[in-house]
Amino acid sequence: MLAVIFATIGSITTILGPDRLSEITDTIATGLSGTIDTDKIKSIATFLVIIYLIGAIMTYLQGYIITTITQNFSKKLRRHVSEKIDRLPLRYFDSHKQGDTLSRVTNDLDTVGQSLSQSLATLAPSVTLLVGSIIMMFNSEWRLSLTVIISSLAGFAVVAVILATSQKHFIAQQVKLGAISSYAEEIYSGHSVITTYNAEKQVQDNFEELNMDLYGSVWRAQFLSGIMMPMMGFIGNFGYVMVCVVGSILALNGTITFGVIVAFMIYVRIFTNPLSQLAQAFGNLQSASAALNRVFEFLGEEEMTNEATKTRQLTQTDGHVVFENVSFSYNPDQMIINDFSVEATPGSKIAIVGPTGAGKTTIVNLLMKFYEINQGDIRIDGKSIHEMSREEVHDQFCMVLQDTWLFEGTIKENLIFNQKDVSDEAVVDACKAVGLHHFITTLQKGYDTILDDSVELSVGQKQLMTIARALIKQAPMLILDEATSSVDTRTEELIQKAMDKLMEGKTSFVIAHRLSTIRNADNILVMNHGDIIEQGNHEALMRQNGFYADLYNSQFSKG
Repeated sequence: MLAVIFATIGSITTILGPDRLSEITDTIATGLSGTIDTDKIKSIATFLVIIYLIGAIMTYLQGYIITTITQNFSKKLRRHVSEKIDRLPLRYFDSHKQGDTLSRVTNDLDTVGQSLSQSLATLAPSVTLLVGSIIMMFNSEWRLSLTVIISSLAGFAVVAVILATSQKHFIAQQVKLGAISSYAEEIYSGHSVITTYNAEKQVQDNFEELNMDLYGSVWRAQFLSGIMMPMMGFIGNFGYVMVCVVGSILALNGTITFGVIVAFMIYVRIFTNPLSQLAQAFGNLQSASAALNRVFEFLGEEEMTNEATKTRQLTQTDGHVVFENVSFSYNPDQMIINDFSVEATPGSKIAIVGPTGAGKTTIVNLLMKFYEINQGDIRIDGKSIHEMSREEVHDQFCMVLQDTWLFEGTIKENLIFNQKDVSDEAVVDACKAVGLHHFITTLQKGYDTILDDSVELSVGQKQLMTIARALIKQAPMLILDEATSSVDTRTEELIQKAMDKLMEGKTSFVIAHRLSTIRNADNILVMNHGDIIEQGNHEALMRQNGFYADLYNSQFSKG
């Protein structure tokens, strides 16, 4: 508020002229040594009251404008980040830590908003006050004006060096904040494993190391930023001394009056205050700049190709899927899928089995168009997925992954996630099919129970909910990636029977390590190192007594 008042005083005084201000200060000096002119004091007091009222109004308008500008900027930035996440390929999330990404879209965005709000609120009045004070001083006495400016700018040059030095520490602060956020997210999600292995001490030591690194960066950044205000205070005091020295010489020579010196004592404060505030604002902008660079780095990540021009290819899907000489690699020098070809007829059940790293999940990711294939083609009912948008491809499948995902909301909202016109009967039928209905009815609010920390669900129950969600979607094709890996054998059998019934007429792709769940598959693809080494139904593969037979026997051997 003082900055605005000083700025207002500077502007009005500029209009009144330096002679008027000198007259005011000379009147005050005369009053101190003789008779007090009460009328003059009343006039000055009234003038100051008007100035304060104008300053209060300007402070309100400044706060309103600055808050509106910074919050609108933060809102747009958050929207751009949210839209960016939807346009990022799966490759980005596979190659970046979740905690670091979350830190960019939470901590860094918050830092940008807060720093801009604090710094912009200071910049506008400070610049106005600085310009007004310079005009006031030069209109009053140019020699004292140069004295004030030169003595102040000499110290401000030191501040500029400090600001440049502290920038790298602000950048390191944001990077290490992202690192500690990533580690905290990692140890929180793996807390049960950490406890099981009694690794609390090791985890604590690792966290302490990251915490000390962050502390060091923050301390250096804040220390260098913090010494700017004392430095500017010294500059202001030095300016007082120089005005007293030079003003005394000029007064003794009869060049200026005592009132001019008194006026410049005020000018020094008016001039150095905005300099101090500008230095503080630039310090805040250092944090905003470091955080904004990380946000812009995120916004500059390579996006998926724009498919807005692609028209819908399928009107009614039969579920005829063909992989034709498909090759794919995550890295140019390491091929994952080699010349993969297979055909899935409508309504068939295709199982994909093989050791870890054989490429099973990669095949599904390519089918869902999460990754673009390097060579070959995938066709659905004769239409290449290259000609189809990702949204259209996703509409053809319901998918259940090994990792469950439930959000805080009612059970019903979780089950009908993003689906329209789903009846209560359809929800109940899906839950009955997977054996989940009885458990839900035992809850106090049934399907309207909100899933939060107060509701404890087992891993198997969460998996059943995701399976029921996929069944409710009623897409023409189904993908199951280790969908029954988290349930017991008895529940697995119940789910399998329900799946077999509900998958009738749907083309299904099943990735399974438990080979007992895919014995009734129409075609089993046995993969190793990205190649199909065997294929056929269960009986045919067992008769071959090859790789599949070895896998199956190893799971059911009694030794």
